[in-house]
Amino acid sequence: MAEPVTEEKSQQYSESDPDKRSVDPGSVPASETVDLETNSVNEKSLLRKLDIRLLPAVGILYLLSFLDRSNVGNARIEGLASDLGMTGNQHLTDLTLYFIGYVIFEIPCNIVLKRTTPRFWLPTLTILWGIVATLMGIVQNLTGFFIARFFLGVAESGLFPGVVYYFSMWYKRRERQFRISLFFGAAALAGSFGGILAYGIGFMRGTVWAHGWRWIFILEGIATVLIAFGAYWFIHNYPDTAEFLSDKERKFIHARLASDSDATHNERFAWDNVLRAIKDPKCWLYGLSFHTMSLPLYTFSLFLPSIINALGYRAATAQLLTIPPYAFAFLTTLTVATVSERLHQRAIFIIGSATFAIVGYIMLLANKDPIAHPGLSYAGTFFAVGGIYPATALALSWPAINVSGQTKRAVANAMQISIGNLGAVLGTQLYRSGDGPRYIVGHSFALGYLAGNVIVSSLLYFILSRENERRDGVAPEVEEVGHLKDWDGDEDPRWRFQY
Repeated sequence: MAEPVTEEKSQQYSESDPDKRSVDPGSVPASETVDLETNSVNEKSLLRKLDIRLLPAVGILYLLSFLDRSNVGNARIEGLASDLGMTGNQHLTDLTLYFIGYVIFEIPCNIVLKRTTPRFWLPTLTILWGIVATLMGIVQNLTGFFIARFFLGVAESGLFPGVVYYFSMWYKRRERQFRISLFFGAAALAGSFGGILAYGIGFMRGTVWAHGWRWIFILEGIATVLIAFGAYWFIHNYPDTAEFLSDKERKFIHARLASDSDATHNERFAWDNVLRAIKDPKCWLYGLSFHTMSLPLYTFSLFLPSIINALGYRAATAQLLTIPPYAFAFLTTLTVATVSERLHQRAIFIIGSATFAIVGYIMLLANKDPIAHPGLSYAGTFFAVGGIYPATALALSWPAINVSGQTKRAVANAMQISIGNLGAVLGTQLYRSGDGPRYIVGHSFALGYLAGNVIVSSLLYFILSRENERRDGVAPEVEEVGHLKDWDGDEDPRWRFQY
């Protein structure tokens, strides 16, 4: 909890003597530093340079991550269940085991990232899950497949929260949301590519094995490993050591980060900062905001091929029909993120996107005969995915924007994903084999969770706005956090939350 602000301490924060006791007397304000030392740097050009160097690299890794976790849905309609002797709803167990491994290891993985470097940790994780993904294609029994799925979740658990923290060390607060949304958009692209690849690889049925599902895992897993080895060269660490930056550009980035975040602080790892995240109720609410999105997100991505297949389409056609909804999701994610960034509003766009998805699930549930009227259900998938992805992307940006303190932010990001993916654990048990083609239980849970997201997002909006109002009466906002020596993270009354 934040330290109570007494009248004496409030006076120290007053505008008549702003940051006097916090700023090094010999330091130069960020704006003057930029003018004096980096006046030849064009900010827009530098941002484009950062985007080109950073976003494609981590975006490719996340595309591979989402592809390797969700291709089990494509593999299932290519003979996976029959070859491994899955009966009843045993196929749901492997989905659950994946997320159990994912949830358990997210916070430890981000602690390892904080204590090592992105260039080492992110490619290493990718190689590990690529190997596991490949091995899923040669398992001979159900037990082996279940074990592989668990360790796939363990290996993939560190990527998303790690990259969200990574962005916070490169971009200003108001720049992170769009980058996180663009990065998350790779998940939608993975859905499209997954359908295309599964369709093409399906023609390999009869080559070595009777069915093509093994080739889906093997070929996509090998591709992941090969690309991951290259990632040791195209993933960069932090601005101070990035080889593609000049000295002037480093100084410029340092100055602009210091103007609104703690990214320039030399914060050493401390367990006290880990506990700060765990004790902060807002960090749990950020987790709940993703929890209410993860169930519809992952049930959609894991079961969409089966949902479409159950409408009466054959396997190959169902693979192809998964492509358009994901392409639509990619467009809505980028569009909503762009508008949200320009208007500096988040909660309202999360609520609006979740409501858009609710319409989709109402359409799916209202269709009493999906086989006779497949068009209505298929249209419902566009509404569902078109709202799920942008709402999830914005929800995931909240801790990256609002949590100050490097270790606390790293842990808060991991907490959000861990708490969120507990929803996915539940979701993997909802789309049972006998429930098609309407899948009333699964669709109803997804709709209920989306309604829950509207409530949580509204609650966060209320809490963050009220806290900002309270702090306005205590201390003026200070944006140049990087120049403060006594900075106490987001518990400092000079910090303002974005909502």
